[in-house]
Amino acid sequence: MTDNNNKNQNSKQKKDDPKSKGGFSDNFKPKSPQGKGGKPKFNMAFVYIAIMVILGINFFTTGNSAVETTWYEVKRTMIQNGDVEKIVVLNKSQANIYLKKDSYPKYEEELGTGFTSPEVNGPHFYFTIGSTDTFNENLKEAIADYNQEEIPIEYKETYDWSGIFQILFPIALLVFFWWFIFRRMSKGGGAGPGGGIFNVGKSQAKLFDKDQKVTTSFKDVAGLAEAKQEIEEIVSFLKNPDRYTKLGGKIPKGALLVGPPGTGKTLLARAVAGEAHVPFFSMSGSDFVEMFVGVGASRVRDLFKQAKEKSPCIVFIDEIDAIGRARGKNPNMGSNDERENTLNQLLTEMDGFDTNSGVIILAATNRADVLDRALMRAGRFDRQIHVELPDLNERKEIFDVHLKPLTISKTVDIEFLAKQTPGFSGADIANVCNESALIAARRDHTAVEKQDFLDAVDRIIGGLEKKNKIISAHEKKTIAFHEAGHATVSWLLEHAHPLVKVTIVPRGKALGAAWYLPEERSITTKEQMMDEMSATLGGRAAEEVTFGTISSGAQNDLERITKQAYAMVSYFGMSEKVGNLSFYDSSGQSDYSFTKPYSEKTAELIDAEIKALIDEAYKRAKKILEDHKEGHHILSQRLLEREVLFTEDLEEIFGKRPDNHEGKHFGAEQLTENKVD
Repeated sequence: MTDNNNKNQNSKQKKDDPKSKGGFSDNFKPKSPQGKGGKPKFNMAFVYIAIMVILGINFFTTGNSAVETTWYEVKRTMIQNGDVEKIVVLNKSQANIYLKKDSYPKYEEELGTGFTSPEVNGPHFYFTIGSTDTFNENLKEAIADYNQEEIPIEYKETYDWSGIFQILFPIALLVFFWWFIFRRMSKGGGAGPGGGIFNVGKSQAKLFDKDQKVTTSFKDVAGLAEAKQEIEEIVSFLKNPDRYTKLGGKIPKGALLVGPPGTGKTLLARAVAGEAHVPFFSMSGSDFVEMFVGVGASRVRDLFKQAKEKSPCIVFIDEIDAIGRARGKNPNMGSNDERENTLNQLLTEMDGFDTNSGVIILAATNRADVLDRALMRAGRFDRQIHVELPDLNERKEIFDVHLKPLTISKTVDIEFLAKQTPGFSGADIANVCNESALIAARRDHTAVEKQDFLDAVDRIIGGLEKKNKIISAHEKKTIAFHEAGHATVSWLLEHAHPLVKVTIVPRGKALGAAWYLPEERSITTKEQMMDEMSATLGGRAAEEVTFGTISSGAQNDLERITKQAYAMVSYFGMSEKVGNLSFYDSSGQSDYSFTKPYSEKTAELIDAEIKALIDEAYKRAKKILEDHKEGHHILSQRLLEREVLFTEDLEEIFGKRPDNHEGKHFGAEQLTENKVD
């Protein structure tokens, strides 16, 4: 029985590049079958058909040939019986025998049948002669010996094109496959642009200039006001450099976009490409990686060579942590790290002995903690622009962008949607809008309604509903008391997140869930963390108080509070016995460490303090449930009957919450329509 709150939402996998236009119709836009200039794209199927046709022609033309024989057989059988119509001598070396039409059936067994047999008109047999003079004398003697009619002889000079074809065609076929294989390697990134294995060290960057315009602009980037201001300053310098240089200032050489996945780092870079009106090189950090030694450094050199020729310009490297990890921290100890060689070349090109005037570097990563310090210093990446998860106002702006292509109902309130999605990134919000449109279409709605958005949020956070999942009556009762325990404890604790709804409908891997509306905090106190831990343990405490036993359904709850308690003691210094110490390594260097940054004695102390915090939170949860046992039972019975309960149900049972938090009763009016379909 898993619960979902703000921490679960923050830990989800998110995408970095939400679509600037939103909507689901763009995903199904058919691709044009034509290439550049309206011409049909080259299709390898035509080449395969042509090869098969050539092989077929060669097979049929060369297969229809005469049968080899000897002069002895010709003399003793064909000439003696008078079956020879004529003889044609080719190139003074080969004699072709043509049989009379009425004599052809005699030799069908020797000539054979099918495609490989000679034609009826001949030639039917052939043999090799030594010289024409000797052959003429032998033929005259044979005719005289067998008293036959004179046999006409023709002499011809020909070229054996079929033989030449048989020699040259395999060579041409090998050349074609050699060209084809290396051409495909170059397209796949193994040999660089232009084709050929010799271009393996060429840069893989895609160039956007006046011929290849990017339609994304800063208007398509909602929120991120501070980040946009920093980026717009770089674009402004490229458009009007005199405004800055007349005062003696210099534009930063590089800017690093840092933030969680899905917050819009790559989208910002695309907006820069659309706004700057200067050449824009775009590539990923993994494009430098290759199986060949030295290719990464070679591609870096080629990239900056192209950038200097196009300056002023912008170079964007997405996911730079693929090559920018701190040197010396690679787990492949003792090996020649190709990635480090690539990073060394990148450092030299960005700010080495030879300066790159007019080349501005933009990079994006969500792992700035693992980057090399030399890469982060001033002169290379002068600015670090943090692109964080959007707050309430920024989420409203993002919804405005992604709702434009959708046909939405007048009852949909954008502010309500923004409040329902705390901790969502821009990519998540784009996904919510798309899912809501799909849900509305599935239900044959003429417009996307508020309920469709709410169901889309539930679908993304919790997974797909499984109403037909087989659950026994006893298990369902246990789940109901478990989830009611979460709802009861969280409602009666001052600092716990306000409950939105609680359900026992299976969704994803969860058998039930309690949904909260987390406050948008910048810092969290120890009291708030303890209340959250007690609310998380409310399900396990409810099972013990009600049934006198516990189940495995609280696994996810225990995992979360264990990590939270460990963070309180080891990271945030919230333990009196351990003291104001933090063993968290923000540099990321502990990723490859084999030892803990504290002694075994301290480890035992940390374990004891973690257990004490969890025990204290568990006792508080049990006490609250024992003191409000009647309300907990009423809530559980309603949950068994209706499967989904909302804020107003808890207010009716327990009264208003004992806190003064802003928005503590948010959703009481709006969520009355949120029933299970």
